[in-house]
Amino acid sequence: MRQRLRHALDTWRKWQVDDLRLAPRVLGRLGGGLSNQSFLVSSGNRQFALRLTGDDPGADLPGLQTEWQALRLAHEAGLAPAPRYLNEQAGVLVCDYLPPDPGGAVTPAALGRLLQRIHQLPELSAIRAVGERCEQAAWTIRQEQPALWRALQPLAARAAPFIAQLETVGPHATCHNDLLRANRIVSGGRVWAIDWEYAAAGPVWFDLAAVCAGDELDETARRTLLENYLQTPAATRDWQRLALFECGYRLLELLWHLRTHTAPAAASLEQKRERLERCITFLESH
Repeated sequence: MRQRLRHALDTWRKWQVDDLRLAPRVLGRLGGGLSNQSFLVSSGNRQFALRLTGDDPGADLPGLQTEWQALRLAHEAGLAPAPRYLNEQAGVLVCDYLPPDPGGAVTPAALGRLLQRIHQLPELSAIRAVGERCEQAAWTIRQEQPALWRALQPLAARAAPFIAQLETVGPHATCHNDLLRANRIVSGGRVWAIDWEYAAAGPVWFDLAAVCAGDELDETARRTLLENYLQTPAATRDWQRLALFECGYRLLELLWHLRTHTAPAAASLEQKRERLERCITFLESH
């Protein structure tokens, strides 16, 4: 990783930044995911986020070219930091670094408006369908952890009829697909979306459900988010669509943790199962 970071920093003259005269230096880590690491680097008075993608970025990801395109479109719309450099072969992506405001928090109302603006961006290439992503993860678990799959299979079977419905529900638009707390910030008094690696065209209700489920928003916060997104009171069918895609999100999240062997503590994993089951039970009763 140190060698890759050094090579990435050596490309600084190719970065799309005016008047960049000093070689950047690393200030520290910004964190990392399953297959990538991000670093805060500076050159003079400029700061950048530099990400190194792992050898196996995951089959769910649309790809670095799509992420680069999404970042450019989102930056032009004032929703994301400026992308500065991409080397797809080396797995390097550089963007401006946006320092978070102290105490800055994204309210449900602001989040709804942010999602609305994201879904108005020019359409990208499509991401794999939720059902297909679930099936691929389930296949891996069946092969590698058959006992675990046998325990999970009854719950997955109950979810299957609802997952099958997701392909018929629109509208579709460019979505962030991972707009959780870690991927949005308030900087300079404005709300920004960061980390666009899952960005692609897809059903807008998955984007909404991912935020509601991933943040565990209560009913009041969900209503505020939806009404600021829809610009009208949420109707019964809106709540039904949200519940349907929440089922898809929760199943996909659970399968992802199990497939990648990065499952959280047993108590947290059981909590995820219980929340998925509650979502299925709600749909079965409605």
